[in-house]
Amino acid sequence: MDSKVFKLLNKIKYPSDLRKLPVEQLPELCDELRQDIIQEVCVNPGHFASSLGVVELTVALHYVFDTPSDRIVWDVGHQAYGHKILTGRRERFNTNRKLHGIRPFPCPEESEYDTFTCGHASNSISAALGMAVAAERRNADGKTAAERHVVAVIGDGAMSGGLAFEGLNNASSTPNNLLIILNDNDMSIDRAVGGMEQYLLNLDTNATYNKLRFKASRWLHSKGYLNDDRRKGIIRFNNALKSALSHQQNIFEGLNIRYFGPFDGHDVKNVVRLLNQLKDMKGPKLLHLHTTKGKGYKPAEQQATVWHAPGMFDPVTGLRKSEDTAHLPQKFQDVFGNTLLELARQNPSIVGVTPAMPTGCSMNIMMKSMPERVFDVGIAEGHAVTFSAGMAKDGLIPFCNIYSAFSQRAYDNIIHDVAISALPVVICIDRGGLVGPDGPTHHGAFDMAALRIIPNLTFASPMDEHELRKLMYTAQLPGHGPFVIRYPRGRGSLVDWQCPLEEIAVGTGRKLRDGSDVAVLTIGPIGVEVEKIIDELQAEDASSTPDDRRPAPRIAHYDMRFLKPLDEQLLEEVGRKFKRIVTIEDGVRNGGLGTAVLEWMNDHGFTPQVTRLGMPDAFVEHGTIEEQKRICGYDNDSIKQILK
Repeated sequence: MDSKVFKLLNKIKYPSDLRKLPVEQLPELCDELRQDIIQEVCVNPGHFASSLGVVELTVALHYVFDTPSDRIVWDVGHQAYGHKILTGRRERFNTNRKLHGIRPFPCPEESEYDTFTCGHASNSISAALGMAVAAERRNADGKTAAERHVVAVIGDGAMSGGLAFEGLNNASSTPNNLLIILNDNDMSIDRAVGGMEQYLLNLDTNATYNKLRFKASRWLHSKGYLNDDRRKGIIRFNNALKSALSHQQNIFEGLNIRYFGPFDGHDVKNVVRLLNQLKDMKGPKLLHLHTTKGKGYKPAEQQATVWHAPGMFDPVTGLRKSEDTAHLPQKFQDVFGNTLLELARQNPSIVGVTPAMPTGCSMNIMMKSMPERVFDVGIAEGHAVTFSAGMAKDGLIPFCNIYSAFSQRAYDNIIHDVAISALPVVICIDRGGLVGPDGPTHHGAFDMAALRIIPNLTFASPMDEHELRKLMYTAQLPGHGPFVIRYPRGRGSLVDWQCPLEEIAVGTGRKLRDGSDVAVLTIGPIGVEVEKIIDELQAEDASSTPDDRRPAPRIAHYDMRFLKPLDEQLLEEVGRKFKRIVTIEDGVRNGGLGTAVLEWMNDHGFTPQVTRLGMPDAFVEHGTIEEQKRICGYDNDSIKQILK
C-alpha cells in the first residue's frame, strides 16, 4: 500500500486528529498504520515485530485518553513506533535511529507524548505509579487529580522482571487509579519463559463474569455504597468466590488489583470500549490483552524472534537483505556460543545462564545440544547473577551472559552475591562499548568503570576472537573466582577464529610493537583498529617527500588485556620508558582504563603526560558506530591526530 493512498493516516498528525474519527473507521486506520510501519522499517531497519503487535492498542489508547495530558508509559520502548507516528513524528520517521534523527525509543526530550525513558524492560508500572500518585497529590496542567489518567503498557516478557513485581506490590497498597495494560504476546525477543509466562498462558477469566461485576460496581458506587474500604472488601470477596467457582487463582486480584481479561488485543473497537469503561474506575486495575507479535505481516508472525529487528527486507516477498558473510569474520557472540559448547563438552560442571537473550548472545548453540544445562531465566538480570552464584556455591561453573547495558541492573548482585564470596561465576558481558542506532539506553558504556573497583573480581577484554576463546578457557579453570569477560557487538577481525584453548596468565598484557616516543595502551578489540592506524601513520611517513617530512613518532602499542588486575610489570616498563602515554578504550573515559593507568602511575611515582580517549561524561546519541566514535573523539582520524 503506497503512503499516498493512506486516506485516514494522511489526515492525522496528532492524537487530537485521531479522536475526530468515528470508531467504525479505526480498523481501517490500524491497517494503514501497520502498512506505514512496514514501509518505513523495510528500508530503514529497526525494531519491527513488537510495534506491529500493538497497533490496535496504540490507536485505542490515543483515541480514548487525552494525551499528552493523560500519561501513557510504555515498557520496552521498541513497541512504540506506531505511537511515534501518531504523535507528530510521521514526517521525520525516516530518520529513526539515525544521527540527529528520531530516537530509537520513547524519550521525554523528544516529545511531550513520550512520558518516560523506556529503553530497558519492566520499569513502566513503577514509573506510572509515581505519576499516578503525583496526580493525586497536586493539580497538573490545570487539571484536577481526578481528571488525569495514567496508563502503564507492559509486555514483550517484561512482566517477568523483578521491578514489575515490585511495582505491582506497591500499587496494591498505595492509593492510586493506575491502569496497567498487559500486552501478552508470549514473547520477549525469544520465546518468553518462566512461571509467570505459563501462568498468563493458562489464565482465563469469564467475560460475562467481568461484565456483570463491572456493572455491579458502578451501581454500588452511584448509590454511595462503594467507598474505599468497602471496595477492597468486596474485591476480596469476589476473588474468593471466583477462585472457588473456577478453581483458579488470580495473582493480580490477590494483590487487590482489579483484573479484566484476557481479551483480543487486535479488536480495536472492543479495546476502545474496554478502555472507556475502565478509565474512570477507581483503584488500580489491570487489562490483559492477547496480541500476536508481528501481527499483520505473515513472515513476522511465523518467526517473531527473527523479525524482532530484521534489518532491511522486501516488504512484498518478505526476503531479508543480507550480505555474503562466508568470507567475513564471525560475530563475537557466535565465537562465544561455539566456544561455550566446546568447553561444556570438556567440563561437565559448566552451565549456561541467560536473561532472555539465548539467540542474541548465541547461548542457543549450547541450548540446542545440551538443553538441560542452559537456563533462560527471563528478563531478570539480577536473578541471573544470584542464581549463578547459588550454582557456583555448590560446585557448578556458570557462564552468565548479559548485555553490558542490562548488566547495570545486576550491579548489587555482582557485588553482594558473587564477589564477596569470591564465587567462580564467569560473567560474559556482551555488547560492550558503543552499539550504534539503539543509542544511549543500550551503549555498553559503564561496565569497565563500574566493575574494576570491586574486590575479588577479575576483568578482561579480548582484542580478538582467539583471545576470547583463551580467556573463556582460563576463566573456567580452578582458583580464579569471579571472572568478567567483555566483548563488543558485531564481528571480530579473524576469519579463522578457531584456535587451541590455552590458559592466559591472569593480569598479563602484551606488547604488540615497540617504540620510544609514545606508548599507546588499549583494551579490547579497539586495539585491532589502533594497530591499523599505526601502520597507516608509518606508511604516510614513508611516502612523504623530504621537504614535507617530519619524523613520525615511534609508537609502542600495548594490549592491556586485563583491566583488573593490571599488568604492573608492563606498566612499570611504560612508566620508566615513556613521557607520553595515550590510553584508548571503548567505554567511559572517567573511571575506566585511562583512570586506572593514571592512578597506578601516580601511586608509583611516575609522571608521564597521559591522554585518555573514550566516551565523554555525557550520554552519546544514536547513529552509526563510526559517527559515535567521531563524537567521542576516538574515531580513526581523531586517534591519528593525537598520535602524530
